[in-house]
Amino acid sequence: MKTFPENFLWGGALAANQVEGAYLADGKGLSTSDVQPKGVFGEVVERVAGDSGIKDVAIDFYHRYPQDIELFAEMGFSCLRVSIAWTRIFPQGDEQQPNDAGLAFYDRLFDELASHHITPLVTLSHYEMPWGLVKQYGGWGNRKVISCFERYARTVFNRYQHKVKLWLTFNEINMSLHAPMTGVGLPETSSKAQVYQAIHHQLVASALAVKACHEIIPDAKIGNMLLGGLVYPLTCKPEDVFRALQENHSWQFFGDVQCRGVYPGYMRRLFRDKGIELDITPEDLEALKSTVDFVSFSYYMTGCVTTDEEHNKQARGNILSMVPNPHLASSEWGWQIDPIGLRTLLNELWDRYQKPLFIVENGLGAKDHVNADGSIQDDYRISYLNDHLVQVREAIEDGVEMMGYTCWGPIDLVSASKAELSKRYGFIYVDRDDNGNGTLNRSRKKSFYWYKEVIASKGATLKE
Repeated sequence: MKTFPENFLWGGALAANQVEGAYLADGKGLSTSDVQPKGVFGEVVERVAGDSGIKDVAIDFYHRYPQDIELFAEMGFSCLRVSIAWTRIFPQGDEQQPNDAGLAFYDRLFDELASHHITPLVTLSHYEMPWGLVKQYGGWGNRKVISCFERYARTVFNRYQHKVKLWLTFNEINMSLHAPMTGVGLPETSSKAQVYQAIHHQLVASALAVKACHEIIPDAKIGNMLLGGLVYPLTCKPEDVFRALQENHSWQFFGDVQCRGVYPGYMRRLFRDKGIELDITPEDLEALKSTVDFVSFSYYMTGCVTTDEEHNKQARGNILSMVPNPHLASSEWGWQIDPIGLRTLLNELWDRYQKPLFIVENGLGAKDHVNADGSIQDDYRISYLNDHLVQVREAIEDGVEMMGYTCWGPIDLVSASKAELSKRYGFIYVDRDDNGNGTLNRSRKKSFYWYKEVIASKGATLKE
């Protein structure tokens, strides 16, 4: 009977801006997420008194976290991935002193997790940054933001050094290439050169945070977080195979810098070919040598690429402009389902970096139906997660070193892409709809009990 390692961490993953609500409570400032009420691909809307968005309350985790953590503990979680809202700590981003009320909230949150023996995995910046840094300095395009982030990172490392031993720097850092406002605080109309300069500043800031974490919390581990955007060639034509290599380089680049400490040759060539000249100082190059301890990533789907422009025209406009794979089924939202792709990705990342891997997001967004008796029979979610976890177990058998698995949205939350509550991921149902109506009451889905059994059996109950 195949099982997962004894020290494997089981749990779920959340983001502050998608669950907490209380968007201006206790001195919190506005974030880029707050001014994008329609999600990461939505336009920026300046907030005025009286207007509201779905994320302003979200699922009210800010006030209901003890109840939610108790449910996670009932499932047997040994780990919960959360993020700290940067604007709860530094409301505008450039203050010299932190907001005590914001710091105190996360003290309470981490203490609650500890009382249930759940290890926190904490992301420093998950799809949000202080809106003040965008308005005042132009976001990550301005080198000054590096020092603002380092001050924030050092503040929370010092504050929570005895409570948090697992950290991540930036969520899905490569998403900046597709959603620059969400990733680096730049307008969607920014040039590639502007985006890559902002990304460079963010990579330096990430490395400085790694260095600070090692100094302040010597027994901690800090990793990066990639959007695992694995693509296949649509055909075996050499041109398609090489195009797939290039497309995979576009996201692997971020991991290469964070794991190896230098810019890879293929990116230096890209910059030369595109006429992109970045402002990179000797101090930047020295900072980048502080590399991460482990690699974490999200995995939802794969896609294909080709040199055939007719296929490419049809693909433009989907989330990553990938050509659909004719051999795969798709979810209600058009995301292709590829469990074996997860095993492939795990092997590729392990071979590439030889650093422990942590799957910190994976899951199925779907419309759940509440039956007359209150039950939710989400067998489709169980099937999706079962098939992916079987492939994780196979990757471990392949020799891949794994730290853990935190499925995305163990409790229903506001989706990042379009700020919907109808796109549900959770084992726990939250009674709230896209218009903000509902009681916010929590209830267990069928998958709640399934995941509880998987964790208790260390994966032995998974079906091949």
